[in-house]
Parts: sequence; structure tokens; C-alpha cells
Amino acid sequence: MIITTTETIPNKEVAEILGISRGSTVRARNIGRDIFAGLKNIVGGEISEYTKLQAESREQAMQRMKDDARKMGADAIINVRMTTAMIMQGTAEILAYGTAVKLK
Repeated sequence: MIITTTETIPNKEVAEILGISRGSTVRARNIGRDIFAGLKNIVGGEISEYTKLQAESREQAMQRMKDDARKMGADAIINVRMTTAMIMQGTAEILAYGTAVKLK
């Protein structure tokens, strides 16, 4: 499946717009990561545990968006965007969404 942040795909023509495809995940920090992050906060630098958590969350949201598009019969997802929002203290949602399309 072609996934792009652009409105068009080079050398491809959109035959049909199927709708909005979306995928999300809600993740919470855990005590082990929080302890290490607290120590890292003292000395400075990247908190790699949180970086990995966010990367995994983005990949899961993207996969769920692709699965949603496949259910619609899409060949591609255009205009893909991602957003994040805090649900509650220590918990965040990652949302991936775009326009599911059928190509000629």
C-alpha cells in the first residue's frame, strides 16, 4: 500500500476517494521507564526509553490506519497526518489519519 503525506502520487491517478482512514493507540508510561527517565533528567540527554515508546506507538497507529484502509479496499492513503494528545497524566494517544483512495 502506498502511503504519502502529499495530496497526489507521482504517475498515479486517484480513481475514487473511499473516506478517512484512521488508526490510533493509547500508551502509558511505566514505572521502570519513569525511574530511568528521572535519572536521565538529572544528567540531561535523550530519554531513549520514551523515544522508543513513541516510535512503537507511531508504528502501531500507522499499521492500524493501513488495516482500516485495506478494509475499505484502498490502494493508497494520501495526505497522511499524525497527531498526539494527552489523555490523562502519563498517558498519550497517537492518531494517524489520511484519505483512503483507490488508484487507476
